Amino acid sequence: MSQQVDKKAFNVEDIIIASHTIKDVISPTPLQYNHLLSERYGCHIYLKREDMQSVRSFKIRGAYNRIKKLNEDELENGIICASAGNHAQGVAYSCHLLNINGKIFMPSTTPKQKVNQVKFWGKDSVEIVLVGDTFDDAYEKARECSVAENRTFIHPFDDFEVIAGQGTVAVELLNDCPEKIDYLFAAIGGGGLVAGCGTYLKHFSPHTKLIGVEPQGAPGMKESILKGEVTSLQQIDPFVDGAAVKTVGTKTFEICKEIVDDIVVVPEGKVCTTLLSLYNENAIVVEPTGALSVAALDSYAEQIKGKTVVCVVSGGNNDIGRMQEIKERSKLYEGLQHYFIVQFPQRPGALREFLFDVLGPNDDISHFEYTKKNNRETGPALVGIELKDKEDYYPLMERIKAKGFFHREVNKDSTLFQMLV
Repeated sequence: MSQQVDKKAFNVEDIIIASHTIKDVISPTPLQYNHLLSERYGCHIYLKREDMQSVRSFKIRGAYNRIKKLNEDELENGIICASAGNHAQGVAYSCHLLNINGKIFMPSTTPKQKVNQVKFWGKDSVEIVLVGDTFDDAYEKARECSVAENRTFIHPFDDFEVIAGQGTVAVELLNDCPEKIDYLFAAIGGGGLVAGCGTYLKHFSPHTKLIGVEPQGAPGMKESILKGEVTSLQQIDPFVDGAAVKTVGTKTFEICKEIVDDIVVVPEGKVCTTLLSLYNENAIVVEPTGALSVAALDSYAEQIKGKTVVCVVSGGNNDIGRMQEIKERSKLYEGLQHYFIVQFPQRPGALREFLFDVLGPNDDISHFEYTKKNNRETGPALVGIELKDKEDYYPLMERIKAKGFFHREVNKDSTLFQMLV
């Protein structure tokens, strides 16, 4: 069974104290009214722009608040942390500012942009170790190193001082919002942001509904609340790296189960579509986790009509090298990108026949990989087709069947899709 949080160990006063501790280090971020989203959903939507923080994420708040309060004994051998990227930047920034030696473990899959930013903020004060495929892999190694080198571990979310630091986001948005807030949407990874903000909101704005948002590939908090105890996920999709956590915090779980009104789980493809929309329509550059809160609005479209809504845009550390994958995932989710293995008859004009008689007027070949095998009668090709409208899918399938091209839909075979696309 999960442990019970000592109510005396954490309360709203800790968040108020944290806001004074970090006030000279963090940049108070804007609370921006978004006209486009407000019109789309028929309500008043504000974006809390934590992507505009100095390290482009709210994580500096909790990291600095925790590190600033360490004593000499805790600092003697330096500090250590594990992070998917944003907490690492907050720790690195704090180490350089406070002249502390730090060691930072990050997954090998961490986007290069985040690794470079950690190096930039930490300079000579930190050492970076890339290990494993997920945050949880890096976390295990960091814990082992913490014991071996007697370094103080700075947890990315399951620490009351870290939670208090993240809660200062709510201090700012309540001060800045000109209206009573009906709904707050915020991402959940390990749970620190929602635990902190929720604690403050439920004290000073108890009518506000707190909606946590998790990626479909890592719904750790939702699963834990449903089962009544912290539940580790066996597998996760690391794509939404800032929220891809197998095991949420014990402390954050105990807080969240009391204060969170609902948790929305959003498919990764939907996150990508929202990320691209924020960029194309609002010129806002976010990372996948930063788009989670806005991506959840569709799930609450009816409930938020006429209401005042705040979405925490939690981070903007996106690697431009990921944009092709983001566009691909978005198109797949929207039903605009389809892959097929097509057996082309080995005769002149077969490919031309496919192009002219199968493709619709608005369909495009986005990928074509043809390998002639020993079979003299047919040759397989991996064909990617991009549609202008998802409704064009069924006419496309009818034309493929009518022309007699033997084919297999890769999109509908997850194993095959992972191997080929």
